[in-house]
Amino acid sequence: MVFSSILFLFIYLPVVLLIYFMTPLKFRNLMLLIANLIFYGWGEPVYILIMVLSTLVDYTHGMLVDRYRENDKLAKRFVISSVVFNVAILGFFKYYDFFVRNLALLIPHFPLTPLGLPLPIGISFYTFQTMSYTIDVYRNEAPVQKNILDFGTYVTLFPQLIAGPIVRYKDVAKELTDRETDMDKFASGVYLFLIGLGKKVLLANNIGMLWDVYKGTPTAELTVLGAWLGIIAFGFQIYFDFSGYSDMARGLGRMFGFEFLMNFNYPYISKSITEFWRRWHISLGTWFREYVYIPMGGNRRGPFRTYFNICLVWFLTGFWHGANYNFILWGMYFAVLLILEKNFLLKLLQKIPAFFQHLYLMALVEIGWVFFAIEDAAHGIGYIKALFGLEGMGLYDTNFLYYLGNYGFVLLVLAIASTPLAKNLFEKIPEKAKPACTVLFVILMLITTTAYLVDASYNPFLYFRF
Repeated sequence: MVFSSILFLFIYLPVVLLIYFMTPLKFRNLMLLIANLIFYGWGEPVYILIMVLSTLVDYTHGMLVDRYRENDKLAKRFVISSVVFNVAILGFFKYYDFFVRNLALLIPHFPLTPLGLPLPIGISFYTFQTMSYTIDVYRNEAPVQKNILDFGTYVTLFPQLIAGPIVRYKDVAKELTDRETDMDKFASGVYLFLIGLGKKVLLANNIGMLWDVYKGTPTAELTVLGAWLGIIAFGFQIYFDFSGYSDMARGLGRMFGFEFLMNFNYPYISKSITEFWRRWHISLGTWFREYVYIPMGGNRRGPFRTYFNICLVWFLTGFWHGANYNFILWGMYFAVLLILEKNFLLKLLQKIPAFFQHLYLMALVEIGWVFFAIEDAAHGIGYIKALFGLEGMGLYDTNFLYYLGNYGFVLLVLAIASTPLAKNLFEKIPEKAKPACTVLFVILMLITTTAYLVDASYNPFLYFRF
């Protein structure tokens, strides 16, 4: 079940909200836990057992860490045990086949074969969340949760279960046991949810069809401008798809009394790669910074160790996204760029006009999206060559003019929507008129997105596969 579906919008969500607000306060976490498991089990009921196991193991480890806190050596062993369990679960389902296939290429008559198991939806997100819980309890940065139902509600929380944002326990610990939802907060949640739904259905889905055309075109037939048009389309698709999902998750969280941290902050207005990654997928960047980069020494142990730590974090970031070499290459590509900026490039960028800083950022990010979007190595290399005219097809052709004409207005809307312009304009509306404008927006967005969902068959969620 996905948020951008008629089933979720008009059956599951209204029923859950109705039952939730009819339920006495002390039973709401239990009710929400049941709703979470139904949501998750809708498509993969067997994998509920994995989620329940993860909940039990990390709940137990958190209790053990708290109980033996005075014995630091023993408490640390429980933390390590929790990390090993979570990495093992994630590694088995997500990376087992990858390693088996590669070892089979290196070792003759390798005895293991790929299992072909489907990846449990959301496992990359909830394993990181439960792992950080035990670590934060050990660090005294989060209170231990002694009520397993409350902890289970946190692990399985359906608004952000499938594709994030990654919500650390310490950020919602208080709200798990003491949260209120007044009409203003609920209304803001509905508003934010519909912004995300519009991003997903009206923007990401429409431009995604253009990317599908260019991704399916043989690279030997790609012109320079055609290749750039295609990858720009993907860049917009993944941004509005994922940021739309994050907005929907945050909006749903508010409806139930939770406040999740912002996951995207207009990354395409950045003027450097460093700034871009402070604005894109903020929850993942925060997780790797707090639980990998800083514990490894961060930038406190000299240049060489700093560069090593950056490479490690970005290797893991790439590999986290998928069990394929293209994701590792994508991660290392940005690691190199970040190291270059840290060394000297940022200082040089600050000396040139802002327009060229932004042009530099967009060009390098779009090239990076080629590594991310295309898993086949030969196809990816061919696409990169096409971007620079090395496939011999010239600057443009009639196909490029046709698609530019068809999608030119959509691209303009996407470019504007990826900036704070609409938000800033809304802020300038007189306070007395804002409620009416908000209600009008909600009604129009609900009608428009519903019309698209009823009529459309193209409705992918890119981050489900991560």
